[in-house]
Amino acid sequence: MVQNPSMGRWRAPLLSGRSVGGRVLTDADVAGALGVCAQVPVDSVLAAARIQTAAEVGLRRAGGTLWGFEREGELVAVCWSGANLVPVVPPGAEDAIPAFARLARSASRRSSSIVGEQSVVLGLWELLARDWPAPREIRSEQPSLVIDTEPLAAADPGVRRSRPDEYDVVLPACIAMFTEEVGYSPAGGPTGPYEMRVRHLIAQGRSFARFDGGPDPAVLFKAEVGALAGGVAQVQGVWVRPDHRGEGLAVAGMSAVVQHVRRSMAATVWLYVNSFNAPALAAYSRVGFRQTGTCATVRF
Repeated sequence: MVQNPSMGRWRAPLLSGRSVGGRVLTDADVAGALGVCAQVPVDSVLAAARIQTAAEVGLRRAGGTLWGFEREGELVAVCWSGANLVPVVPPGAEDAIPAFARLARSASRRSSSIVGEQSVVLGLWELLARDWPAPREIRSEQPSLVIDTEPLAAADPGVRRSRPDEYDVVLPACIAMFTEEVGYSPAGGPTGPYEMRVRHLIAQGRSFARFDGGPDPAVLFKAEVGALAGGVAQVQGVWVRPDHRGEGLAVAGMSAVVQHVRRSMAATVWLYVNSFNAPALAAYSRVGFRQTGTCATVRF
């Protein structure tokens, strides 16, 4: 097995034969799963948000399946399997990766992406590559950025929470961002899953935007809190209208989002960005984000 130099702490040859378990968890395991997530609150927030929902409504209604890996009767790693496959493998629990690969092979559904800490995602994909379809794209290096202080740059006072009556203005900006980022439109009609997701984020007060203020309003800057758990808020969907890029809207807008989120949602704001997106990296640095790790995404 050839070692990818970016795969960090994943070392497949050293783990060969050590992993024998892994199982589908039940509602009785949810509290323990949240305890695993608490060990790595930033790396786990995407999974922890789903597991937190399961703690409230039960796994059956939470929209996915939860896998776990135990060592000597103790739960040491978990993986959320839903629309996305999100492994949470704290340092020292890497022997869970082959177990999660086996569960993924036997699952009746495949997720649209594998996302999480770089070495875990790439290690998991290396074990699944022969059995799963070829990915649409592998983004193997996505800096993980965190801010847990006031932003360094001045915040744009025009950035605020979107209102439900502004859905028709916000949605086109969200679709434009997704299409630009992923390469295809997520639009599915008035009751499509993407549209419902946008409505939900607005209703939950997790959609932020700056509008141009004209008679025919349009979004100039926008971002959403996509996941919230364990004192960490993940910001996603950051977008500036193309004809207004280079005007500082991203720096001032993100500074405003950080302030809003830290004052009312979570003390730590997190996001990940593609390593090749130099303008975004520069903007986040000016806001005060610092890199604390690296993520990866395998997209199908």
